[in-house]
Amino acid sequence: MRIVFLGTPDFAINSLDVLVKSNHDVIAVVTQPDKPTERGNKIEFSAIKKYCITNDIPLFQFPKISRDGVIDLRALAPDLMVTAAYGQILSQDILSIPRFGVINVHASILPKYRGASPIQTAIIRGDTETGVTIMQTEIGLDTGDIIDVVKTPIFDTETAGELSNRLAELGANLLLEVIEKIENGTATYTKQEQFDASVTTKISKNDTVINWEKSSREIKNLILGSNPNPVARTLLGDDLVKIYRAKPADIELDEEMQAAEVGTILSNSSVKKGVFVRTGDGAIEILEMQLPGGKVLPAKQLLNGRKINIGDKFKSVIQIHL
Repeated sequence: MRIVFLGTPDFAINSLDVLVKSNHDVIAVVTQPDKPTERGNKIEFSAIKKYCITNDIPLFQFPKISRDGVIDLRALAPDLMVTAAYGQILSQDILSIPRFGVINVHASILPKYRGASPIQTAIIRGDTETGVTIMQTEIGLDTGDIIDVVKTPIFDTETAGELSNRLAELGANLLLEVIEKIENGTATYTKQEQFDASVTTKISKNDTVINWEKSSREIKNLILGSNPNPVARTLLGDDLVKIYRAKPADIELDEEMQAAEVGTILSNSSVKKGVFVRTGDGAIEILEMQLPGGKVLPAKQLLNGRKINIGDKFKSVIQIHL
């Protein structure tokens, strides 16, 4: 089958790779235009562009695919188009080009978590299960018919980056199965139920500021769901601190600890025991964090190096203005 692939970030690599290594013909790839890095001092290629350069695959980067891509993609005469975290909405003109239409590899169990941040949102909200849906793309945001789904548990210590890697692999394997069914006419198409539908938006830095009044589990979910990007954050004095990993602390709070304000590094913290911070319902153990200008380090190491100290207080969300 002649396939045009559309994708941009790391999540899309597995799906493209299995197609390139299959008996299908990836005739071209489309990815988002190059963009400057966060500091704006150099241009950054997408993960998919890097893959295409390495593997000598024809590549398009349309500023707006529905305006700029119709003629070029129609000339390719693809049988199928596959999208995986591409990043642009497709018009009906684009959707009508392939004879088998367009299918999408989406990292949630649709109709739950349509939109931009299904993986992060699932972790932040404390879900215990997620998956990948292969769907027929239509006009609308992830509203098309479901062709197949694979489900997987979300592990309690799993970051969004780690879960994304697992879902990318699961989705790629399912993609090949779905394409085979489409090719031999055995694929089934199920309309999405609308009552359970929800739409996610891009997670911003403001969304990841820690409110220490919340429960330890809610804070842990925010920290893991924001890793590797945009990373959970808090203030220590006037310094912005990023926290990458944490878990609810398995400790009993004595009278002094119970009296401590939320956000306070508790008195039983030590290099041997861990770094414990008072939360709305107890304590959380900080495992990895980053101080301004420093590397991501185990929190114990920062305590040992006196970069943070017992009694220091992280400021809650209401005290931070980003």
